[in-house]
Amino acid sequence: IEKGVADTVLIAKPLPEARPLCSFSHIFSGGYAAGYYSYQWSKVLSADAFSAFDEGGGLSDEAKARDIGQRLASTLLALGGGRAPAKVFRDFRGHDAGDPTALLRYSGLLPAGGK
Repeated sequence: IEKGVADTVLIAKPLPEARPLCSFSHIFSGGYAAGYYSYQWSKVLSADAFSAFDEGGGLSDEAKARDIGQRLASTLLALGGGRAPAKVFRDFRGHDAGDPTALLRYSGLLPAGGK
């Protein structure tokens, strides 16, 4: 299965002796599973937060960037631990956290604007 998936998704064919699933110890040893999950989750949140600027035209419009930046400052940055993190994120983005679409798009796994 691993080789079939690799043939489908990888640009360069892996070496015949490669065993990446056997060597990916981040989640299998050392007690790092929760840490690795947290790291991946932070990437989802970061990409989603950045996409507020991307979707709102703030990357090319200084006034929109300022408005989005002020919303970021008054929600995610200002409220900190004084309010439930999920509610603070919703205040900033207007939707619940957890949609991986932005991360997939910025990672090149979805076309621009794709879902």
